[in-house]
Amino acid sequence: MSDEKKNDVLLKVENLSMYFGRGQAVKKAVDNVSFEVRRGEVFGLVGESGCGKTTTGRTIIKLYDATSGSVYFDGKRIVAGTKSYYDEIKKQRKIRSELVKNCGSAEDIAACDEVILKMQDEIRKARYDHRHCDDVFRAEEKKRIQDKYEKLLASASPEEKSKLEKQKRRELRIASRSKLVTQIQMIYQDPVASLDPRMTVREIISEGLIIQGIRDKKYLQEQVYQMLDTVGLVHEHADRYPHEFSGGQRQRIGIARSVVMKPQLIIADEPISALDVSIRAQVINLLNELRETMGMTILFIAHDLSVVKYFSNRIGVMYFGNLVEMADSDELFRHPLHPYTKSLLSAIPLPDPDTEKNRVRIRYNPLLDHEKTDETPELREVRPGHSVRCTMKEFEAYKKQVEE
Repeated sequence: MSDEKKNDVLLKVENLSMYFGRGQAVKKAVDNVSFEVRRGEVFGLVGESGCGKTTTGRTIIKLYDATSGSVYFDGKRIVAGTKSYYDEIKKQRKIRSELVKNCGSAEDIAACDEVILKMQDEIRKARYDHRHCDDVFRAEEKKRIQDKYEKLLASASPEEKSKLEKQKRRELRIASRSKLVTQIQMIYQDPVASLDPRMTVREIISEGLIIQGIRDKKYLQEQVYQMLDTVGLVHEHADRYPHEFSGGQRQRIGIARSVVMKPQLIIADEPISALDVSIRAQVINLLNELRETMGMTILFIAHDLSVVKYFSNRIGVMYFGNLVEMADSDELFRHPLHPYTKSLLSAIPLPDPDTEKNRVRIRYNPLLDHEKTDETPELREVRPGHSVRCTMKEFEAYKKQVEE
């Protein structure tokens, strides 16, 4: 990967939290998670079942409304969590009411008013970003299309100009109805539940294009056939239903449905966990080919670390809703620092029976592996590109460990 691509951040997740429930019954599925995905890379997000990987992906693509934090895509804020702002306003208004009732000081009442105004400003800013990110994206797309066809039409023959004008009008129509979030597509974990059993493969793959306003049946057919060729299926499959396919073929249909939208980012939510071992390699190789030929960026969510190591440039490890370690793939496997990461790596089965027999399984117990302290752990960079969630005391210990 070139230095230019390394510094080109496509997706930025900043202090993202997603809580379910209210009051004492609140469940912190994702808690203050931050990371960046660079253009053209594969970022692996790993952890045990229930650690918040899928919830992170679904919140990024706006299937869930974030509790707090922000997600920036291509420099534009597409997710702004406002639930925490409303909760803080409610809390401050309750405090203010008590202060007024009990004749509290004017300074304390003014402090509550200041916090309320600040939270209201944040809500207004979030709403503005949400409304206008699509307007900015549409304007950029229209300009890009105008510039592209201006050059093509200048050198085209009279016969070609008519065809190019038709293509230009179609692309401008699509751009006028497009949304920035459609540049992010998701491949779901279950290839059976994610496909509508009442729709044919042709309808499933072309649905996104039809929603964008494309009505040209010949163009839709061309796109469907092109996607079927891309994912290794044949044209005859277009008029069949999902139940007529194997699990691996269904997953290929799901991939085709995502790729037909020509997204910049694909969130692959454990795309191989429901497949047979023999089919997994085929799907991974397919994603690799698409990444190279179409220049896509992939957020790869999985719990199989051996697959993630092979497929990902960088890896983030999640535990109990928190991102506990993040580093380049090779660096993480060579020098794991967080006790949970070491525990995950020790669970990888080895192909050699003799080595496997002597493999030592490391168990992670947060109460024993971390000293009791009132300090809240933070994600700190131990060495360039390698960050660990730790207290300041643990940070110093990790730095010594790295230097040795």
